[in-house]
Amino acid sequence: MSVEFEFGDRVVLVTGVGGALGSAAAERFLAADATVCGADLVAADSEDFLLEEPDRIDFYQGDFTDESQVEDTVAEVVEKHGRLDALLNIAGTWRGGDHIERTDAETFEFLFDVNLRTMFLASKHAIPHLKETGGAVVSVSARSSLEGGEGDGIYRATKAGIRLLTETIAEENLGELRANAVMPSVIDTPMNRDMMSGADYDTWVDPADIADVMLFLCSDAASVTSGAAVPVYGEA
Repeated sequence: MSVEFEFGDRVVLVTGVGGALGSAAAERFLAADATVCGADLVAADSEDFLLEEPDRIDFYQGDFTDESQVEDTVAEVVEKHGRLDALLNIAGTWRGGDHIERTDAETFEFLFDVNLRTMFLASKHAIPHLKETGGAVVSVSARSSLEGGEGDGIYRATKAGIRLLTETIAEENLGELRANAVMPSVIDTPMNRDMMSGADYDTWVDPADIADVMLFLCSDAASVTSGAAVPVYGEA
């Protein structure tokens, strides 16, 4: 069954827009006629920027671990477009391989900055504007955040933090905005293929399929859904 959504009057901000999932989300919202604003540390003309024809979005290059840059970007988006209807917290990465006693503090700080701090700061500065439009926040947690695991405990902790902050934002803003998270298993990205070259890619989740769920969670069809952690496991 084919489902279509119309976002012609809505403004969406996507963090990590140059990555595999961020670019897929941008494509989905563009197809729904949304005004898509995207932020990323990576320049739009970099070979690592995966969104094709980035001039189709309103792009802001910046470091979303820096609060002043986040504040300025959100303010500029609202000033330019007059509103903000959805925030997609997609910026993030994975590091792992070592047990806790062999994990250096720099890795801990890096993962909490890139995964959790970016989600916190973007949400903090977007929430006042999203309240005005009755908007939505959708963030990316992970299935692995539901339990401890060998070798990537810091990553799991950051994703658990995203899930808990999502529930908090939903609770603090009942009736004013919605906040939900998606929980992928293994996403089929170029980086994951490089790191796990012998894996069965067919069981991994296509970023476009996750983007479809994010589109739904930002739509009026999900108006009664807030505080949820939605599994997007695929077959992995």
